[in-house]
Amino acid sequence: MLTAPPVLARAWLRVIGWLEALQPLALLAARLYVAKAFFWSGLTKIRDWDTTLALFADEYHVPVLPPEVAAVAGTTGELVLPVLVAVGLAGRFGAMGLFVLNIVAVLSLQEVADAALQQHIFWGSLLTGLILWGPGKWSADAVVAPRFLGAARR
Repeated sequence: MLTAPPVLARAWLRVIGWLEALQPLALLAARLYVAKAFFWSGLTKIRDWDTTLALFADEYHVPVLPPEVAAVAGTTGELVLPVLVAVGLAGRFGAMGLFVLNIVAVLSLQEVADAALQQHIFWGSLLTGLILWGPGKWSADAVVAPRFLGAARR
């Protein structure tokens, strides 16, 4: 069995410790970045509701839902879920909701420019990380979840 010299092993463990200390900051940055993108999109939709309805009727072909319902549901999701993600309150739930919105947005457009598709893939990747690892230590969930889950275990 091959083992690292103790000096290298200690140095590597120190590097890992530093990287793990940066995780809360990285998760916060991911939360804020993706929340900003979706929230601004929601604000754009409510600024000109007639145009939004026209887009959902003509451009966005959301499966199953009528255009008016899809417009309300999508816009509401873009305004509410990013707040949950940014604050980290029910962070995984908010990230899952935005993940679904992200997929529906890509599937609803007949043609997606390559740059736009790459942006959606990036958002999806960030949201996947937030779903898998949660919103992190610097979140409302870090404060609320232990109390809430502790009460559920009793």
